[in-house]
Amino acid sequence: MGIKFIKISVCYFVVGICLGMYMSMTEKFDFTPVHVHINLLGWTAMTLAGLIYVAFPTAAETTLAKVHFWLHNIALPIMMIGLAFLVSGVKSAGPAVAVGGTLMVLGIILFAINILKNVKN
Repeated sequence: MGIKFIKISVCYFVVGICLGMYMSMTEKFDFTPVHVHINLLGWTAMTLAGLIYVAFPTAAETTLAKVHFWLHNIALPIMMIGLAFLVSGVKSAGPAVAVGGTLMVLGIILFAINILKNVKN
């Protein structure tokens, strides 16, 4: 699972950086929250999770790791698309942000449980 996390995190990194470049070129920074969350939750958090899973393969082989991977990668696009609409003035996009955010929190809680349970000396 570690390598999968690292590889997909690079995709989020490219998306986040391209969004940042777009905002810089147009001098319109409305999507800053989207840019920040994609880079933090997509690039940074997933890379770190991947590195932890590479370092501790016992944790990476669990069902918790697989569920974490899928929850993270379902939640982030839902949350970021919703957030992009929300900051663009579409108030009805709030539930998408809430659903994506809730799924993200659940995935991260499962990650924490997995690490606390399966990472040992």
